[in-house]
Amino acid sequence: MRIISQNGGAYLATNAAMYGLLVIGFALGLLFPSLSQAQVTRLEEDGTADLVRSLLDNPWLFALTILAVNALTIGAVTIVGPSLIVPFSGVLLFAYWAVRTGMTLVPQNDIGWVALIPHSLTVVIEFQAYILLVVGGHLHGKYWIRPRTVGAESRRTGYLRGLQTLGWLALPALALLVVGAVYEAFSLRYVVHPLAGWLL
Repeated sequence: MRIISQNGGAYLATNAAMYGLLVIGFALGLLFPSLSQAQVTRLEEDGTADLVRSLLDNPWLFALTILAVNALTIGAVTIVGPSLIVPFSGVLLFAYWAVRTGMTLVPQNDIGWVALIPHSLTVVIEFQAYILLVVGGHLHGKYWIRPRTVGAESRRTGYLRGLQTLGWLALPALALLVVGAVYEAFSLRYVVHPLAGWLL
């Protein structure tokens, strides 16, 4: 909370930018259905869709799988890892991912629109986790390139200070990813079909 309060402008700007890119991706998917369909086809071809269907009957295992994918693929590989090698690169990669995810979220049928109702909360929770990591990646790059902004005398020290800041922000991000994974797994298993039966 101290880090966020000290960097409130960056946190709010990141929220506006990343949720905005998500909405832009969703709008593009609605306007150009081929873009959305391409994302669905990609998920089918890489086995993601089959994996989801196979795990739906075991929500705890499903939640663990979601957590692993989100923490490793998005958190570590897309945001944190690149940020530690090239300043701000994780921010740019996640921005691209946010647009593509918006396209993926466009429902392909009526049940998909119903599923989007509970899944919207999943998106909010998980994006907050990613945004914390993006802010951490931004601050890491800032301290690395301009170490004096954090009272460091060398870029090596600025890099380490940025790494420490990123580590602190990763803790609540991980907690949010756990909450998001559990909610996503159980909502898909126990909420979507009853809700569809009521609304459709």
